[in-house]
Amino acid sequence: MKQIVIFGTGQIAQLASYYFMHDSDYEVAAFTVDKAFVESDTFFGMPVVASEEVDSVYPPNEFSMFIALSYAKMNINRERKYFWAKEKGYCLVSYLSSKATIWPEITGENCFILEDNTIQPNAVIGNNVTLWSGNHIGHHSSIGNNTFVSSHVVVSGNVKIGKNCFLGVNSTFRDGISIADFTLIGAGCYISKSILEPETAYTVPPALIHKKKSIDLL
Repeated sequence: MKQIVIFGTGQIAQLASYYFMHDSDYEVAAFTVDKAFVESDTFFGMPVVASEEVDSVYPPNEFSMFIALSYAKMNINRERKYFWAKEKGYCLVSYLSSKATIWPEITGENCFILEDNTIQPNAVIGNNVTLWSGNHIGHHSSIGNNTFVSSHVVVSGNVKIGKNCFLGVNSTFRDGISIADFTLIGAGCYISKSILEPETAYTVPPALIHKKKSIDLL
């Protein structure tokens, strides 16, 4: 089996390790993080190596890499490590769940596409994109580099999502619109028009406590 090193020692890294080990052609050899964040020499029974020396222990001509980081700072942290790994000479691999419905060939690097995603024909997925479980990406739509799509997001047909965006749980995008780079869409938002100004954030009001008790309502 082909072997990879996973960058990260958080929950996403643990989850990525599970998916790769149980549903891919890759075997996880080790984890790596920056030396300042190394808390132990093992993580779930596998070696942890400081990123400053990882290429001497797990050389890029023998091992590939996967960057398993979150959407923090609008995905900038994950983007930086993606380019760092490429500069080191590593091939960045993607995880594509066998339980996802993917019509086009996914050519993006370092993508993390989990179960129950539906990606329709003529859709394009960029590099370093995360599609958590249960999303719909419509035909002729595109997801820009370094974007994080949470869960149960509906992207209709012919939608262009920019780079470094975050799409919250249950957000919905009508067909034919464009979303600017570094846009944050909160949970439950319905976006019916294009967003042309980068670095904007959209949210909906949170649920309010009802004056009556639950037992008096149902």
